[in-house]
Amino acid sequence: MHRHVEWDDPGSDSVMRHFEQQPGSASPPGRGDILSARYQGKVVRVRVEAYVNDTSIGDVVAIIEPDSGTRRRQLGKLCLGDTVRLPDDRRTFEPRGKERPDEPEEAR
Repeated sequence: MHRHVEWDDPGSDSVMRHFEQQPGSASPPGRGDILSARYQGKVVRVRVEAYVNDTSIGDVVAIIEPDSGTRRRQLGKLCLGDTVRLPDDRRTFEPRGKERPDEPEEAR
């Protein structure tokens, strides 16, 4: 059984809108692919287990605050490990937040 999620509208970060502008460049997600969507303003990553009728079915593997990159284990009733359905029209590109170095500047 999967958890029902009302995904946010992807707006200008829509993967499908991007591929509409580049016909023939899209391929359906495969098992093991990681997709992104937005839920309550957060980035949710889903690992694909199956793809049926323009919808990916998979497990939530990350819930991320887009501004800080902070990871969460839960957001409302959505938790890491939940199985969800992610329609193609709700897939998003990852937001381009502020550049954050992986290490302190003095360590470079």
